[in-house]
Amino acid sequence: MGESEIMTDDEEEKQMLAWAAGYAKKHGYRLNPEEKRLTGVIKGLAKNKQRFGEQYCPCRIRSGDLDKDKNIICPCIYHDQEITEEGSCHCNLFFSEEPSG
Repeated sequence: MGESEIMTDDEEEKQMLAWAAGYAKKHGYRLNPEEKRLTGVIKGLAKNKQRFGEQYCPCRIRSGDLDKDKNIICPCIYHDQEITEEGSCHCNLFFSEEPSG
């Protein structure tokens, strides 16, 4: 691997945050307004991507079965229903848009 291909943790986290912000905007969600919680989830996603090659949800347990674990690659298959029913996904990364008023 060339030196230019190695990303620092901070660079990986910035890319993950940019991805999450873009995804949220595109799908009518917003990111967690609590910076500490948002940072924790972003760090977990970046660490999982570095460690396992996929941005596995840091709040769900990987089984080690790649076929099953694809369901928990962020955005996981559960996030839309969780946001609709609870106002946020399990990790509290994505939230429904704030009600107007």
